[in-house]
Order: sequence, then structure tokens, then C-alpha cells
Amino acid sequence: MSLEIILMFLVLLTTVVLFVFEIFPMDKIAFFIIVLLILLGLVTPEEGISGFSNTATIAVLALMILAIAMEENGVINWLTSGMSKVKSMPVFVMAPIFMFVAAGISAFISTTAVVIVFIKMVNQLSEKYNISQSKLLLPISFAGILGGSCTLMGTSTNLIVNSVSTNLGAEKLSFFEFSILGLIFLSISIVYLTFTLRWLPWGDKQNLNKDYKIDNYITSVCVTPNSKLVGRRINKSFLHNNPDVTLLRLTRNNHAHNSPGKYISLKVGDELLLMCDLENLERISKSENMNIVQENKNVIEENTSKNVKAETEAKEVEKDEHVFIELLMLPGASLLGKTLGNLRRFMIQDAIPIAIKKRKTLVNLNERMIHSSTDKLELKAGDRLLVEISKEKLFALDTMENVVVLQQLDKTHSISKNKRYFTFFVLLLVIAMAASGLLSIMVSALTGICLLLVTNNLNLNTIYKKVNWQIFFLLAGMIPLGVAMHNTGTDMWISEKLLGFLHHQPNYIIIGTLFIVTMVLSGVVSNNATAIIMTPIAISVAQGMGLDFKPFILAVMFAANFSFFTPVGYQTNALVYGIGNYRFRHFLFIGGGLSLILWIVATFLLTKML
Repeated sequence: MSLEIILMFLVLLTTVVLFVFEIFPMDKIAFFIIVLLILLGLVTPEEGISGFSNTATIAVLALMILAIAMEENGVINWLTSGMSKVKSMPVFVMAPIFMFVAAGISAFISTTAVVIVFIKMVNQLSEKYNISQSKLLLPISFAGILGGSCTLMGTSTNLIVNSVSTNLGAEKLSFFEFSILGLIFLSISIVYLTFTLRWLPWGDKQNLNKDYKIDNYITSVCVTPNSKLVGRRINKSFLHNNPDVTLLRLTRNNHAHNSPGKYISLKVGDELLLMCDLENLERISKSENMNIVQENKNVIEENTSKNVKAETEAKEVEKDEHVFIELLMLPGASLLGKTLGNLRRFMIQDAIPIAIKKRKTLVNLNERMIHSSTDKLELKAGDRLLVEISKEKLFALDTMENVVVLQQLDKTHSISKNKRYFTFFVLLLVIAMAASGLLSIMVSALTGICLLLVTNNLNLNTIYKKVNWQIFFLLAGMIPLGVAMHNTGTDMWISEKLLGFLHHQPNYIIIGTLFIVTMVLSGVVSNNATAIIMTPIAISVAQGMGLDFKPFILAVMFAANFSFFTPVGYQTNALVYGIGNYRFRHFLFIGGGLSLILWIVATFLLTKML
């Protein structure tokens, strides 16, 4: 083993450890890998940055932009608009329908974009009709991934495997070349997931009060005539710079002041919405002579504010209605990196951050709740943020980039039908050009984007803000890793050892081993990173055996997508992990069972191709 191969293995080990323990964000890890490979001399500087001009990277970026256009112009919502009609069906009938539709759309549009739309739709059905979202979200996520595995443009993994293998001398995959295999895997999976629904949690109707334990933290108090706060400015009271108490809103004469200024003097009858625990609330109410008006339980559960009576008038005066909304953070959101203490200044007007629910990871299997403004934990992709906001300002949440409002909101304005239909036509045109071989997927997608920009159906500012740049930089940073493996001969060294270990073994053992190794690696590392690492090895093994490359390439491609036994192998699984109230065991046993079945079926089918 040469020094270069030893260094390459150290880089690979470092990469896996960084991904598994999420020490840094994925895109930052990719940058580290680029620099490390160049400094160690495993790639030239030109090869180190080659990922930024790679056709697969540009194709993935272009397809993400197309998905943004589909979402912005209402195409995805339009394609799924009839799904609410299944609300009265039993869950074992409803789930396969959801899976089939999600898979069908995901074959041509970003799986993440499709699953996010379904997350909002399922949340709405859960709120209105008490349908268990836990029975639907995991199957939908799995189906979206499987649907994306049916076409070349379906997932970034497919494009990456095709690009890396082509650069290494393999024949290009055509658009629908493996669609029959993908449909077989999808059909088996839908049947399996339908039968395993009984082992998924029922889940209670979504209750933000219960989920965030807000009764223990949010309370209204009233300033009484005997209170020490009367006539005192906020900055001279216990309300200012108090780590145990946060003043969320001041209501005076039925007029609410969100984020009241510190120089406001408090008066008798002022109602203060405080965030603090029960112990501090009891101490404050006694020492400051304040009355507890109402715990915020009813406000949250009914998503409405109470009507109060003015003491000097007989008639009721309705206060501004405030609701609690849960927001899901996606990569690229402007709120990422902020703490609960400093979030307010970055929020839209009248939106008050209440609590953060940290996403589950392999290192942290339990969601951590953050209510204290002194907690220094930062908001990261996959975390959920609870905010209180006036109903009048609800639709301002749509302006927040890469933030998903989990409660489905009716649009205040309808999207032009012409805009929607033209955008859908562009999608069909892109698919037709790519599927016919007239243009490559990259050129087809770029042509579609050009048409949307020229006709003002998409604007560049939206693209800059909503593109998931993390995925783009991850791909650009990881592609040199595959180049380095080839330059150093690491792929050949690994394939020689594998061939020596599997000497005289039947083809199905070799294909099966490659498939399971790729699947396991993808379960703990990014699926795209796994594809980049394993594709050169697969081609070297096929070369060493004198066999057709294609079954080996497809084994890596499918296996990298089919790591259902952990929630971290694919972004959509990570999103539904916390939202659906799943435990790690649901992925390990149900997802793991599916992965094993697909491994066996894929090994049989791919071996038949040799």
C-alpha cells in the first residue's frame, strides 16, 4: 500500500466521521475536503475545483431551480390538489394513494420539494379531520425517494453516479433506462409499507401546547393598582434583561404592543404576556402584586385569542387575534445560526419567537426543547421554531426564504392559471427533451429556466434566496474525492481486495456485497457522498471481473438511495423524523426491513443483467 493510498484512506475516514457526528454542516465539510485533497497533493488545484463545473452539479442546480418554479407558481399544489378527497378513506387505503402520487411527482421534480408539500397537506388533514400524520409521513418520504429512483433526473444521486461513471469510461445511462427496475422496487415497497402501517405510531392530533409544553412558560399577568410596576419604566423593572423572564407583548386599552420599548412606563390595567416557568411566575406575582389573568392554554389549542370586556364599557371589544405557528427550517434559511435570545430582531414584524425544538440526530435521539432566551444553542436546518403572530400578518411568513410553515395556510392571492400552466408546460418540455436524447438533462433544464426567466414566470432574486446552496456546494466539494480515489489508485486497491475476498464467488454474491456496503455507508453518510465514493470502486470491480459496468453502476445508484434504516441517509427522512413523532426504531425495523427486501430483489434482478 502506497503513501498516497494511506493518505486517501485517512481522508475517507475523516469524511465519514465528520458526516456521522455532524461536527460541521455538510457544505463546510465538503470545503474542508477540497482543501485537504489539494494540500496533500492527491488532486491538482484544477481537479479540486472541478466539481463546480461538473455537468452533474450544474444539472442538480438547474433541477432545483425548476423545482422552485414549480413550487412558486403552484404546480406542485395543483398536482396534489385532489388529495384531500381521500380524507374519509381508511388509512390502509389512503396511504398507498399518497405514496403513489408522491412517487409519481418525485420522478420528475425534487423529492424534497414534493415531500414538503405533502408534509403541509398531511398537517392540515391532521388538524381538520384527526388523521394520523405519523401513519403517512414516513411512507410518503420513502415513496418520494423510490419515485425519484425511477428516472435519471429523479434524484441528485442518479445524476452523480451517471456523471462519475461516464468520466471513468462507462456508457451513459438514458433517461428511462432503469425505470422498470425502479417501478418494481416502488411497487414492492408500497405493498410492504401498507402492511407495516400498524407498527407506525398513531400519534395524537397536533397540539402545539402539548408539544412545546407552553402552559408552563406562557402566561398573561395584569398590573394591579398595588403593583410595584405602576409608573415604572420597563428598563427599570424586573422585566428588563432578566434571564428568567421575557416580555413578549404589552396590551393597553385593548391595543397590543409587540416588543414594547424599554422606556414605556407601565400603568394600572396593563396586561403583560410573559414567558417564564411556573416557579418564577409564582414568585413574581407575589413580590410584584400582579394578578395572573389566564394561562395561554386555550389560546394555543384553539388558535384564537379571547375577547375581553372593557371594565368601563358594557360592550365587548375584540382584541387582535394571535395564533401559534410552527416553522420548519430548511438549509439556507436566513434564521439559521440565531439563538432564541436574538431571533426577534431577525423575524418579520409582529412575529414573536416562543420556543425552538431541536431536530433529532443519531447523536441526539431525543428532541431538545429551548424556551430560555439565555440558551446559546443555535437554530439549525431541520429544527422547528414556534412563533406567535397576528392573524393579519400570517401571510408575511411566506416571504421568509427556506422556511416551511407547517400549518397549511390559504393563499390570500391566487396564482395566475396561465402562469401555472406555462410552468407545467416547461416542465413537460424539459422532460421530453431529456427523455428523447435531444438534449442532455443539464441543457434541457437550463433551457427551461431560460424560458421561465424570459417570460417573467421566475425571477433571479427568488432563485438566489431559495436554492439549497448546501446541496450544490456539497456536490461540488465531494466530486474531487472520487477524482482523488482514481488518481491514487485507491479504487483499484479496494476492488483488488474485494475480488480477492470474493474469488470464485458467484456474481450475485459480488453484486449483493457491493449493494449492501453502499447501502450501509449511505445510512450514516450523505447519499451523494456515498455515491461518489462507491462508483469508482464498482467500476473497478466490474473491470477486474471483465463484466458489464451497468449492473454495478445501478447497484451503487439504487443502494445509495435505499438506506431507509436510519433517518439521516436522505434529507426527507430527516425532515419527517421529528415532525411525525417517530422513534429511531421505526426507521431501524420498518425502514431496515424494506432495505433488506430491496437488497435481495435488487441483487437478483441486477445479477440477471450480467
